[in-house]
Amino acid sequence: MAYIARIARILRYATLGLGAIAALLPFYYMLIGALQKKRDTGLGGLLPKPSNLTLDNLAGIDDSFSLLGALANSLIMTLGVVVCTLVFGLLAGYALAILRFRGRGMVFALVLLVQAIPFQLLMIPLYVMVVRYFGLADSYAGMILPFAINSVAVLIFRQYFLQIPREIFDAARMDGASELRILRSVAVPLVRPAILTAMLVTFIGPWNEFLWPFLVTKDQGMQPLAVSLANFSQANSTFQANPMGAVLAGACVLAVPAVVLFLLFQRHFTSANLGSAIKG
Repeated sequence: MAYIARIARILRYATLGLGAIAALLPFYYMLIGALQKKRDTGLGGLLPKPSNLTLDNLAGIDDSFSLLGALANSLIMTLGVVVCTLVFGLLAGYALAILRFRGRGMVFALVLLVQAIPFQLLMIPLYVMVVRYFGLADSYAGMILPFAINSVAVLIFRQYFLQIPREIFDAARMDGASELRILRSVAVPLVRPAILTAMLVTFIGPWNEFLWPFLVTKDQGMQPLAVSLANFSQANSTFQANPMGAVLAGACVLAVPAVVLFLLFQRHFTSANLGSAIKG
């Protein structure tokens, strides 16, 4: 029996290893393709010769548009969306989970309904409102406002707040703490895994967002990296020695921040032991 269990464990790990290799292969191919001086689409291209590796593809992108400037635009837009999402998500999630008020169920139903509405249906009225009425074209505010409230983050915080024993909040109220003080000093420290999860989920969306920034930004100096790379691939990539390598190099630059963020915070995506906050 022990021998059979050992064989089963080896097969299980071998299957998981093959699955991991299959999942990482596209990323590896993207990285190798970004570093190739001459494109090699054969199997030998997966193990390129050192003489065929170069950083000229990145230099070619930077010659077409400011790579650091596009990165800065993406970072400003993404950080603005993340901050707004965390602030409004915490407030809304706390209210829907802890506070008692008339119409709370209706508000929660509306939050669920919002997730069923595709963003593309709201894009035209949002564009008219943001660009024509508010005059926020070619601005960071115009790129951030449509994503400032994320219903997924609201649901994440609500579910985490529901796991916190209500006795904690009742004890804080008996001590004279206001609701904002309870939220800041009691609730937020207990839902740090939810904050990190919402931050990562929110980061990926605006960082990779293309369509909305493409609509509201016509000034190249205000365009985030995803829009700049799309314009580069359509207009200027053909002038590079390795056009596909240049496009893949830009894709690597776009993917690296999200991957690094996940690797840094993945160990924090665990539930906290909320029950330990109560003594006796």
